Amino acid sequence: MSEQQATGDGSVANTAGPGRLYGVGLGPGDPSLMTVRAVQVIDRADVIAYHSARHGRSIARSIAAEHLRADHIEEALVYPVTTESTDHPGGYRGALDEFYESAAARLAAHLDAGRTVAVISEGDPLFYGSYQHMHKRLAHRYPTEVIPGVTSISAAAARLGKPLAEADEVLTILPGTLPEEELTARLASTDTAVVMKLGRTFPTVRRAMERSGRLPEAHYVERATMPGERTQKLADIDAETVPYFSVTVVPSRIADLPPATITSAVSGEAAAPPDDTDGLLAAPDGTGKPAASPDGTAQPAASPDAHGELVVDEGVVGEVVVVGTGPAGPLWLTPESRGALAAAEDLVGYTTYLDRVPLRPGQRRHASDNKVESERAELALDLARRGRRVAVVSGGDPGIFAMATAVLEVASQDPYRAIRVRVLPGVTAANAAAARAGAPLGHDYAVISLSDRLKPWEVIAERLHAAASADLALALYNPGSRSRTWQVGKTRELLLEHRAPDTPVILARDIGGPEESVRTVHLADLDPLQVDMRTLLIVGSSQTQAVRRDDGTEIVWTPRRYPEK
Repeated sequence: MSEQQATGDGSVANTAGPGRLYGVGLGPGDPSLMTVRAVQVIDRADVIAYHSARHGRSIARSIAAEHLRADHIEEALVYPVTTESTDHPGGYRGALDEFYESAAARLAAHLDAGRTVAVISEGDPLFYGSYQHMHKRLAHRYPTEVIPGVTSISAAAARLGKPLAEADEVLTILPGTLPEEELTARLASTDTAVVMKLGRTFPTVRRAMERSGRLPEAHYVERATMPGERTQKLADIDAETVPYFSVTVVPSRIADLPPATITSAVSGEAAAPPDDTDGLLAAPDGTGKPAASPDGTAQPAASPDAHGELVVDEGVVGEVVVVGTGPAGPLWLTPESRGALAAAEDLVGYTTYLDRVPLRPGQRRHASDNKVESERAELALDLARRGRRVAVVSGGDPGIFAMATAVLEVASQDPYRAIRVRVLPGVTAANAAAARAGAPLGHDYAVISLSDRLKPWEVIAERLHAAASADLALALYNPGSRSRTWQVGKTRELLLEHRAPDTPVILARDIGGPEESVRTVHLADLDPLQVDMRTLLIVGSSQTQAVRRDDGTEIVWTPRRYPEK
């Protein structure tokens, strides 16, 4: 110190200016994991501050104990409340805010006197650390340095000997204090995860792990690198034994995969299945259809026996999840769908939809064209009979003109009735298009496909008449293609029998994609040549409004209130 003088309490103060504030991370608990810089700062500090509960025991102080000197001024910042209730007029948050203000004022007094203050905290000071509350209140007023520390997350992964994340995996860090639904959604949608702040939250965290399907992967680490350390599978932990200083780790899925599989996935090239001996996983013609027996029927899921014969293992049953990916890319995926895609061992689907799903090491992809839905369903169910976790990838919502019906139809037949099938909803094209245009489906509406490939045009025309005469807004899927060019014109003629010529019609094309366009025309002006298979039509009811706003944009909406007759 450049200019010093003794103070009344025996310490040395710097009269040249304010002292310096340090936030010192001590690491996860083992004193030998403190950084050299942390030890240096503690040694040179005048004041050592640390937080503790009302019992007065500080984990931070116990970690740094061997570096504390007799002439250090110690400031024990004792929380007035931790998990118990309080009669503070501001409630729990009010009591803590008042405490933080008081603690900051105590440290500010030392800093104003020119003393160097080190606030020590376990882990890293700015990672769920108690120091951060002092930092927010003091760092803008005094010279400040933060000394990072090894986090409990890094320590837990090291003690488990399992990587947290590799390649393109996403690591999500969650506080166990989140609501169960939020925890479940976030666990389902991420690759790897760490959940902190267990203790009393453990039952909620465990249920969220189970509901998200991550429980078999989850590990428990208690007091990593400290006395009393414990590591176990999370599923085996008794909730009554869990302290606050424990974490749950869902580690990298890549760690146990063969290196060739990892390399191919990271480079963007799908790895060849290592044991594709039954002809089921990839058909020679590339359609994704199961291999056929001499009589033309699909072979059941099987593996070769010692003589090379294919044998079905009836005791191993997997699962088929039909996943809706929404109308376009990952922004439209629900957390549940994202999690199901990440957890699947096999992905089955139309090539265009499979291309929306990121490559993941170890997954097998079975792509086909858009006209073999039953074959895709049978392939997925056969894979599940082998014990595989299979995701059938569908665009939009799988239950609306998509793959759910095809899978359930096949799953209702022998020998697939024992296989578990789940359907996960997705954002359907009608809702996505309506949102882009405004709220044209704000009242009753009907959803009709104009494709006559699976039903005769006469049925379509009859349904259009019925819906139009009931004055329902209409969402029209599959309006046209290269081989179907007349249906839109016929639909316009039919609807004009029930609707005014100026009825708003929304042409929504490639919603969510790179060529997205949304236009509104009058029903009488609907041009079939401007409609293709990537277009969805929304036809308003007699009450639908198209309004030009001050910024030049047009919105279309259908009132929720219908006029009384």
